[in-house]
Amino acid sequence: MRILVTNDDGVRAEGIRHLAEVASEFGEVKIVAPDRERSACGHAMTMRDPLRVKRTTVSGIEAYEVNGLPVDCVNVGLTVAFPDGCDLVLSGINNGPNLGFDVTYSGTVAGAMEGCINGIKSIAVSMSVFADGAPYHYETGSSWLMHNWEMLVDLPLHDLCFLNVNVPAIALPELNGHKFVGMGRRIYQDRVERREDPWGREYYWQGGVVVMTPESEGTDVWAVTNGYVAVTPVSLDWTDHGLLSMWNSGRTRS
Repeated sequence: MRILVTNDDGVRAEGIRHLAEVASEFGEVKIVAPDRERSACGHAMTMRDPLRVKRTTVSGIEAYEVNGLPVDCVNVGLTVAFPDGCDLVLSGINNGPNLGFDVTYSGTVAGAMEGCINGIKSIAVSMSVFADGAPYHYETGSSWLMHNWEMLVDLPLHDLCFLNVNVPAIALPELNGHKFVGMGRRIYQDRVERREDPWGREYYWQGGVVVMTPESEGTDVWAVTNGYVAVTPVSLDWTDHGLLSMWNSGRTRS
């Protein structure tokens, strides 16, 4: 099995090392990742600047650092690292959750999304830590992936579908197993904050605080909150087929 590993935290991030080391137990691994952190870049790609690629190694594994985004890295990887194609794209392990609406912002998820667009089975993996300064417990993610590799890789997926996996950042003995769940809601409060620089000039800082509200069972937010690994199939077909069918049947009002 030929496995392309990427992320949005940069080629030197601890999470990508853990992911690549697990993957190397199951196939030929090559890492293609950004040269620095590119979090929250979404599914953006570089169009008007040249992409520079530098060969390096991560834990003894062939690697390439790219001055671009995760989407760029997947496409560069399919040109430089695996010109004949690969069997699996892995993105992560991200140092933070990618739950609910986060998938639209996440560079980690975008890496898996781009693999899926290229017709390759793809999986995004994140460690769901919620408190500043709390340990990421990458070893929990690594152990869970190692023991559940065949299950994940063999899961049947529809076309234009990839997996988004969130592992609770807790010690392995505290893990309650995994759940197949849908996307929940993860909403940010006070998204934009007004500030002033030392010269009194105003500027704005975007981020906000996550509002954790009780989630019904069956969502990724609920799963990780209750100590389960959340495995979510995500479809690239964003069409509301129910609404489309209603319109085409002549019913344009609900």
